[in-house]
Amino acid sequence: MSDAKRLDESMKTLEEGITKVKLIMDGYPASMLVTSEEYMRYYDCVYLLCIRPPPHDLSADLLQRYHAVLDESIYFKVLPFLKDKSGTSLLGEFLRVWANYKAMVKCLGGFFLYLDRKCSDQKSSAPLKEVALSCFQNRVCCDLLPKLFDAALLLISLDRREEPIDRSLLQGLSTFFWENGGPQKGTYYYMFEEKLLADTYSCYSRFASEWLLSYSSADYILKVERCLNDEKGRLSRYLYPSSVEKLLQVVHLKLSGETTSQLIEKQKAENLNSTKYQELLSRCSNLSIG
Repeated sequence: MSDAKRLDESMKTLEEGITKVKLIMDGYPASMLVTSEEYMRYYDCVYLLCIRPPPHDLSADLLQRYHAVLDESIYFKVLPFLKDKSGTSLLGEFLRVWANYKAMVKCLGGFFLYLDRKCSDQKSSAPLKEVALSCFQNRVCCDLLPKLFDAALLLISLDRREEPIDRSLLQGLSTFFWENGGPQKGTYYYMFEEKLLADTYSCYSRFASEWLLSYSSADYILKVERCLNDEKGRLSRYLYPSSVEKLLQVVHLKLSGETTSQLIEKQKAENLNSTKYQELLSRCSNLSIG
């Protein structure tokens, strides 16, 4: 068999593997689509296509094909499923396509492992995993990120009002935010944290006003104590510890630190026993928020 024909056969065989791998975007596990023997055969195809001297070295063509597979998967298997969605349905669908995309990239990366190493050695391309992440961020996240932030903030708001939510969505989204956003890990996460801090500030300003009108001074302080404990337990389920601490500081400030003078006036109007009130106030002020 001539070299040209052998290269052509290798490219056709590789395309068969790519066709199978793209089915991962439909939810099929890689183990059902590609056997270990097939996996090695596709790796060997890439190897053969990369080691020939010019003009038969097809490394550049393979790299272009890798980019094309990513684009095709995003345009046909990601974006259409996210279009016109919002809220919980958006978060659920986003996490589903992201999981499928990661699984596809992992399998595809095995086929193209030799190309990845060659590009790295020659500094002709970023690592293929980084290329895949960048492609997803640029094609999907740039436009979708504000909607993801809004959907997550809405879920947290519902959770604070003790309405039933699927906290696993927030856990998955928090992990995605931490792992993505650029060369610096956590870029998306810190962007979301900033928005959540602002939202928490507004939310607990409203709660403080509502509760001061609805509860006695003593009941208000007990309400704050319970709220801080609940908030800590709630946020710890889907945020990183550093974020939980920052948010609890905001909650404590809005419910306790900025309401002291109002509580004192309320206590005077209620003619509450001063000693008992001071004990409650001290208890509220000294609550641990770490």
